[in-house]
Parts: sequence; structure tokens; C-alpha cells
Amino acid sequence: MEVFALVGPLYRRVQRKVEETAPVEGLSVGVRAVLDLLREHGPMTVPQMGRAQALSRQFVQRMVNDAAAQHLVEPTPNPAHRRSPLITLTPNGKAAITAVTTREHALLRQVGGDLTDADVATCVRVLTRMLELFEDVDVDAP
Repeated sequence: MEVFALVGPLYRRVQRKVEETAPVEGLSVGVRAVLDLLREHGPMTVPQMGRAQALSRQFVQRMVNDAAAQHLVEPTPNPAHRRSPLITLTPNGKAAITAVTTREHALLRQVGGDLTDADVATCVRVLTRMLELFEDVDVDAP
């Protein structure tokens, strides 16, 4: 319970910090999440992005539409599914997400202190197990 009690406020504070710095590229937190997901995993469909981020398809679609309006992503044909295109980063999208993540990494490196790589690996392992516990939750349910 202590981890859950910390994760929510941490997430909201990091989200606000991203919003403070994102205007340089004109990115909302939602668009930034879409761009980062595509940077990490390559082209994806909207439903795939929703599942990966535990967000509703409708919300992800709005973020994809916003990103497309800014020429940061574009739909491309999906050989596996005619009606669900793959969403791909454009060169402008790659440049924007690279700038944002570079700045964020510099900020997060300030955490430092006496944390070791093993501490970070343990934290990631614990949070991954906690996320797996709730992977059956339907984020599209009302």
C-alpha cells in the first residue's frame, strides 16, 4: 500500500512537470505519451497503444488526432488489419519526442543520491509485478 500511496502523487507531479516544459515542443502529456510509445515500439494501432498504456481507445484516438494535426504522426496501411491503420512517427514527431525525452532524462538524473542500478532494477521489478496484478482491468469499460 505504501508503494501505491507514492506512485499516484509521483505520477501527477511528473505529469505537471512535463506539462510545464512541453510547451517548447507544443506537446500535451497525452500526445507526448503517444510519441514516446511509438519511439519505443515502432508503428502501432490505436488499440495496441491503448492496451500498452492502460488507456481507453477513445482517449488514445484523440491524442493521435492531436498529434496528426501537428504533423507528428501519420497513419500508414496495416497489412494485418485494413480498418485499423498503423500510426507512425513523422520526422517532426521523432525530433519532438527526442527533444522532450532528452530534457526529461537530464531532469531525472538529478534524483541520484545513493541509489544504485540494483535499486532501480528492483523498483522496476516491483512496479512491473504490481502492474501485472491489474492487467485484467478493462480500461475501456464504463
